[in-house]
Amino acid sequence: MNLLTSALWKREPQSALRIVDAHAHAGPYSLFFIPDAGPEGMARVMDRCGVSHAVISSHLAIQLDAAEGNAQTAEIVAMAADRFTGYLTVNPWQDPVGELAKWGDDPRFGGVKLHPDLHDYPLTGTRYAPVWEFAQRTGCPVLTHTYEGSPYNDLPMVDEVAARYPDVVILAGHAGATPTGFDAAIEVARRRPGVVLEVCGSFNTGADIATMVREVGPDRVVYGSDFPFIDLRMSLGRVIFSGLAEEDRAAVLGGTMTRLLQWRSGLG
Repeated sequence: MNLLTSALWKREPQSALRIVDAHAHAGPYSLFFIPDAGPEGMARVMDRCGVSHAVISSHLAIQLDAAEGNAQTAEIVAMAADRFTGYLTVNPWQDPVGELAKWGDDPRFGGVKLHPDLHDYPLTGTRYAPVWEFAQRTGCPVLTHTYEGSPYNDLPMVDEVAARYPDVVILAGHAGATPTGFDAAIEVARRRPGVVLEVCGSFNTGADIATMVREVGPDRVVYGSDFPFIDLRMSLGRVIFSGLAEEDRAAVLGGTMTRLLQWRSGLG
């Protein structure tokens, strides 16, 4: 038994490796109640589970108000930069160029977040062009919601954007979200080297994650949880007990995302 699983069996916080949650949020959500959605409560759960860092976008930003939500994200990161990095949320209907201009150079943001399903706008649409151009110019990773069969962010749309912008790192949030969506996401990632599969959601299993790693490699799969929208412990447990080799598991749990967040250091 290695140090990570030993700590879990003893119900102790693990410190054997740096775990980075690549897909998290913060704040209340308008459609249902989240008991403790603030950064302090999130950090307590992260500490209990040995999660070192989370990359977050505020629920307000993805759902209703990108400008105010991005300001909230920046404020959270400013208070706890050792625990959180921000996603700059771009809503295609709410001044995407202005939001990129305002926050694009701010070191509190390590990625861009898109949610085409919530914003009723296709991932392939021209209103997202400033995002892809920014990411292509800087190396900033872009996390997009994906869901098999969606008219806004199905896997063929990820494939199309990745073909258009082959140098952009696209995190396919939820990796298609459904069992057949996982297969489609794997196929896209195998064709497009810039596509990275992010594994949070309600339908995947440790076996699905192990298949993703086997098919595209541990440098193309990252742990994410959707926390606090979804409890991070479920997604974390799937990765930890997925049967991955120790080195591969370390990459998925944090090594790969840590590398993807280093793009700002190369801009100077």
